Amino acid sequence: MSNKGFSRRSFLQGAGLAALAGLSASGLSACGQGYAAPAPTNERRGDFGVPSWLGEPPEILESDITETLDTEVLVVGIGTGGLPTIISAAENGAHVLAIDRQDTAHNLREDIGAIDSRLQQASFEEFPQFKIEKKEAIEDIVRYANGFVDYDLVKLWANESGAMIDWITDIIERDGKLVMEFEGSVGTEGAGARDKAWATGHSPQKTDLVGKDEEWGFKKSLLAYIAELDAEIRWHTEFIKCEQNESGRVTGVIARAVDGDRHYIRINASKGVILSTGGYGNNLEMMEDRQAWNQKIRIAAPGSGGNPTGDGIKAALWLGATMDPLGAACTFNRACVKPDQTAGDGVLGRWFWFGEQPFMKLNLKGERFCNESGPYDYMLHSAIMQPHQTYVDIWDANHAEQARIMNEVGCCRLYPFDNGAKNNIPMVAVDGMIEKLIEDGYVQQADTMEELAEKLNLPVETTVASWKHYNEMAEAGEDTDYFKEAYRLMPLNTPPYYGVRTGAWFLATLDGVTIDTNMHPCDVNGDPIEGLYLTGNDSGGFFSVSYPNLLTGLACGRTMTFGRRAGMLAATGQA
Repeated sequence: MSNKGFSRRSFLQGAGLAALAGLSASGLSACGQGYAAPAPTNERRGDFGVPSWLGEPPEILESDITETLDTEVLVVGIGTGGLPTIISAAENGAHVLAIDRQDTAHNLREDIGAIDSRLQQASFEEFPQFKIEKKEAIEDIVRYANGFVDYDLVKLWANESGAMIDWITDIIERDGKLVMEFEGSVGTEGAGARDKAWATGHSPQKTDLVGKDEEWGFKKSLLAYIAELDAEIRWHTEFIKCEQNESGRVTGVIARAVDGDRHYIRINASKGVILSTGGYGNNLEMMEDRQAWNQKIRIAAPGSGGNPTGDGIKAALWLGATMDPLGAACTFNRACVKPDQTAGDGVLGRWFWFGEQPFMKLNLKGERFCNESGPYDYMLHSAIMQPHQTYVDIWDANHAEQARIMNEVGCCRLYPFDNGAKNNIPMVAVDGMIEKLIEDGYVQQADTMEELAEKLNLPVETTVASWKHYNEMAEAGEDTDYFKEAYRLMPLNTPPYYGVRTGAWFLATLDGVTIDTNMHPCDVNGDPIEGLYLTGNDSGGFFSVSYPNLLTGLACGRTMTFGRRAGMLAATGQA
């Protein structure tokens, strides 16, 4: 096993930055005076060694491997990245086997970001504001990440995502049961919005042919097409590690049956292995090490998901790959807790879809603390700076009309898009969610702000003062405190009043293994590990610090674009 990806030098340059944060100031000063630190007792877990979450690749005895499978392309992980990868490899002539430890594809994303799809281009005559200058979009993505990205990967998405959407559109519309819609909106123009929104979103919708078949949808359509291509899927099969030949090329994997005797399986993949296991959001040790700040705002809200535990990332690192220098996640302010709770990992709360709307938000001292209008995690990053990393959303009886005026874009939009495309969840459904949250003791309702503050366990006097000041600024049409756009600054003066304690609904980790434009993981020298490809949240180089949610569907679009490319490259042997 190679350890070059986590040598002292490479770890200090990449994943080991977190370890540096733990060094004392005196230790750093001593280094500057020529002090030589003693070698750590455990080379793999010393101050400059490998983090404990990585560990060693498991040793599997040959006698324990009781089944062998042969394929050309192996796809590990069947989700947002895996499904298009399987299709692409099969369409390009490869025999494909895909494995997943679960029993079906979970949490398939349905907002797909792209530039210059057929659907977008057809809208330009009526909606010229939807046209995107690629250079400007690329620079905005880089800006969100503070430069911690690979420009070439961002350019690759910008140049190939439109063709990817056209490809997916043709697949799902083949039988007339689904149609792809372009989510045409850039928010309210010319009204002083702080952050630019981009019309990049695409979403599959059911047609009348589906009828009352609640089970049919995007996932079922893609799985049915995979069956038509004769690609093989093996569920309840967990990935253990990759295998290499003497030259270092990845030749296959060791896997294990989840059910029954839990026997080990060797899967040989003559053309390549593609990992798409979904990041590490449910590996708490990795989360604490790489992005402890996001753990502080995280609320466990029940929902479907793929339970990613970093298996693909660790497998690539065991081979000598490197990882993004900073931990990052896609977090939505769509989770809530009860009035006697605060956010933090391990706290069980509820899904709160309405939380993205930029109504007045107060910290637990009853004070407003930032501009509520902006990208999803800007609000949450500001909350990290507040007591107990928890804040309170407050709205009134006019919230439905005010949400329409606020004119959000993307998946949190509560009304149809400007071009008539359907939004994800309508306002009437959100009101039903709010009623359920009131019934269950999360959202509080009151006829006065004093009563609402008491119910939310906020300081009454400060809360009322903040509310009155907010209303005064709204009436005057200017947010002199935090500069929220005037059209989103509306008075909250119509009872009943509503409030809830809010934190982060955690969607996915965004940092991953360094890859090149051929989707190969790279070692400390920037050289590719042949025979292995990464896509989705196993791969890095595209996001950092914040998720650019105003480019709707960017994460899903990146994942599907790169999955399509990885499948093609592996199947054809072009790279």
